[in-house]
Amino acid sequence: MSMGERLRELRLSRNISQEEVARQIGITRSAYSHYEINNRQPVYETLIKLAAYFDVSLDYIIGGTSAKHKTEFSDAQDTREIMNLLKHMNQEQRKKSIRLMTDLIHADSLESSNG
Repeated sequence: MSMGERLRELRLSRNISQEEVARQIGITRSAYSHYEINNRQPVYETLIKLAAYFDVSLDYIIGGTSAKHKTEFSDAQDTREIMNLLKHMNQEQRKKSIRLMTDLIHADSLESSNG
């Protein structure tokens, strides 16, 4: 299932309009509509907002797993905390934070494969 199909399924299962989702995550209805029909891909920050809004994992939204519910490592509270921190940063701070998180993930992956 594509990301657009997943987003549409999540929205319709909650009887929410595209306008409402867009308003809640701070984008235009038109932009959200393009995500659902797979004409555009959301940026990382928007993906996080969508996952938090629908209370699902990022992996589920992008089509990586069929399990909707988050694992113990990515629960709704952690996602909200990260979003709150990102919201109070300027663009450069957000970019650095995302790079840092990415580097941490890669470092952990390397340690696991070498260990």
